[in-house]
Amino acid sequence: MIFSTSVNPVWGKKLLKIFRMKSLTNKAFSLSVLPCALLLLTLVSCGSENVADIDEPVEDESVQEDESNFTFQGVALEQFDEKGQPIWKVNAKQAKYTKEKQIGNAENPYGELYQDGKIVYKITADKADIRQDGKQLFLKGKIVATDPENGVVLRGNELEWRPKEDLMIVRNQLTGTHKQLQAVAKEAKVKTREQRIDFFGGVVAKSVDPQLQMRTERLTWMIEQEKLIGNTTMQIARFQNNKVTDRGRGDAAEIFLKTKIVNITKNAFIELLDPLVQIASNSITWNLNTENVKTNAPLKVVHRAENITVSGNRGELKIPQNTVYVRGNVRGIGQKGQSIQSNNLTWYLDKQSIEASGKVIYGQTDPQLTFKGDSATGNFKTENVVVKGGNSGDRVITEIIPNFNN
Repeated sequence: MIFSTSVNPVWGKKLLKIFRMKSLTNKAFSLSVLPCALLLLTLVSCGSENVADIDEPVEDESVQEDESNFTFQGVALEQFDEKGQPIWKVNAKQAKYTKEKQIGNAENPYGELYQDGKIVYKITADKADIRQDGKQLFLKGKIVATDPENGVVLRGNELEWRPKEDLMIVRNQLTGTHKQLQAVAKEAKVKTREQRIDFFGGVVAKSVDPQLQMRTERLTWMIEQEKLIGNTTMQIARFQNNKVTDRGRGDAAEIFLKTKIVNITKNAFIELLDPLVQIASNSITWNLNTENVKTNAPLKVVHRAENITVSGNRGELKIPQNTVYVRGNVRGIGQKGQSIQSNNLTWYLDKQSIEASGKVIYGQTDPQLTFKGDSATGNFKTENVVVKGGNSGDRVITEIIPNFNN
């Protein structure tokens, strides 16, 4: 009864009101809070005899603030779906309760996010501002989210979990790490059932094997398929011994990490740095294992150092052999104005020699000559080319065009 005399009857009503409030998260606090609640209710009941005879004073702002802010030790936040399966569990060493945010300013929070009753991400933070409304969970602070199954680790300053949408969003100084990939971006959206992560905004991703760097505004990572998808302009750099050896870009790309194959579509472009050769097409397959670049679409190959351009309907570059194969409607132009047309052309980049076959037409400007035949071999750069007739004994046709200006 000693405690009852020291309890303000008005506060007794307020304490009763406070502990009649709906639980923060259906199962918001651990049972450790109950003894405190029972003690407070006992104090109120002991001093309740004269409550009816006392008028309630007008509540000032400080009283209202005290009523809506509480600090609890050992907080456990749990939320369940309609089937009774957990959708999140968050524990905190200490947390402050507010009406507006449900709970906030949690210290050392840790817990799990669930989907279909299974843990999909484990979360930790130094400090966090936690909000929950029964449908979504929000955390702010230095957050680390780890997928216990595939080892993906996402770090950021904001996390949002929407279990009904199967969507986790991590943003604000986002980084992602995995044994296969590292990425930085403004935001990541995770679909746990699909094992899919979409990175948004200033994305820079680096794969370990193959050693590639991707820059784009949006990148999709299909984790189980070991596949990267970009539907916006993407720049790709290939590294060997930490040095860039080749580059690629396009308006869309698919990168298969397991097979080390890159498919670039829509304004596809590949550039080798040694030799300095560029390939442009609307669709290119870049096999990093065999170091082959292949396309079945019209292409243009440019040797920048020698100023030679070859185009055709389809083609292939074998990088280890420094050899280009072009097929169908082949056209070649050299720096001195020499030209060649044929059905097929093999171009040896290191020797600058060519082998052409099928309706060959070779021309040069000084002197102005044209040769027609079935095949041709020689050095395109030095204009030392031999044109031959076919096996049927067809003759090579030579056209000499005189220059009357001399």
